[in-house]
Amino acid sequence: MPEPLRVWSRAWRHLLAAGVGVVAWCAQTAVVLAGPLTAAQQDVVGAALVLDLAVGVVALALLPLRRRHPLLVACLAGAACVVSVAALGATALAVVSIAARRRLVVVAAAVFLAGSVVSEFLYRPRFLLTEAGGFEPVGSVVLSGAFFAAAVVVGRYVATRRALVLSLNERAVTAEREQALAAQVARDAERNRIAREMHDVLAHRISMVALHAGALTYRDDLDRGQTAEVAHTIGENARLALAELREVLGVLRTDGTAGVEPPQPTLAQLPALLADAREAGSAVRLDSGEVLGLECSETLSRTAFRIVQEALTNARRHAPGEPVVVRLAGVAGGVLEVEVSNPLGDGPDVVSSPGVGLLGLAERAALVGGTFAHGARPDGSFVVTARLPWQS
Repeated sequence: MPEPLRVWSRAWRHLLAAGVGVVAWCAQTAVVLAGPLTAAQQDVVGAALVLDLAVGVVALALLPLRRRHPLLVACLAGAACVVSVAALGATALAVVSIAARRRLVVVAAAVFLAGSVVSEFLYRPRFLLTEAGGFEPVGSVVLSGAFFAAAVVVGRYVATRRALVLSLNERAVTAEREQALAAQVARDAERNRIAREMHDVLAHRISMVALHAGALTYRDDLDRGQTAEVAHTIGENARLALAELREVLGVLRTDGTAGVEPPQPTLAQLPALLADAREAGSAVRLDSGEVLGLECSETLSRTAFRIVQEALTNARRHAPGEPVVVRLAGVAGGVLEVEVSNPLGDGPDVVSSPGVGLLGLAERAALVGGTFAHGARPDGSFVVTARLPWQS
């Protein structure tokens, strides 16, 4: 069932139907009473005109039911036109409704045209004293058919317009839903990116703090100067961790118009990263050939740096004190291969239970179209390998 009309939408339709009926009734009354009539004929014509008006009122009263029973109301209104021209407005509105719903318009047309034939050739000549022969009744029937066809056309137009409005509303709803989904996907992607950045930024610094704090806990042979140096290193790394965390959180607080996201580290900062690892006591060796001197995209350089940073962090956590080898190889236009290897230590088993860091590195490599692998080798080493497309 279609949605109910508002009060004003119902009112103006009913008023229009009543207005059409009143105009038709007045025109018929003027024509019928224009000719000479006897007293008996005046009584018959007067009764017919009163009946015409009463039936028109009944047809108007049926209109509120047309949306629930469109075919029944259209047929009853069409049949009422046999004795009432005042019902023409109500009939037109009923036909528009049934045509707009694409129901059995043919049935209503048959009832209406049959009623027109009966009215013009039987009822009107007998009770309204019109001519039963000639072309006038035929013309009236043709005019009634044209009237019905016009109502059907209006109904089809209304149906087409409603379908168009409904389609546009559905498109608007779909567009809003897709826009909301796209925004949600973008937010989730941004949250994942920030989560990776926070992990990469903090894991390196916190592991340095944990390593030196462990040295203070278990080393009782350090003199005052060495203890102060280790404490200074712990404080410095804690300060750097807080500063980097503040930068990442600052990105979350920006509204897109104020503030600029700080530049992310790239392979240009790799020597400084390795120097920090060596200061922490790790024996790190870099085998890069001429790769560091070659030009590559910022995305590729940042991804390679994060892979090395996370691998060094894992090496300190799971194999403290073991030597680490960082190897970079590749050529522009081909593949940049990043490999970090270290002997397996006695720390927690990273092989069987990879943490968030390794999963984040796999996602980073996938985002730039590369591959990522990690695992133990038969020689007793743990190797992290990434192959990243190097567009020239």
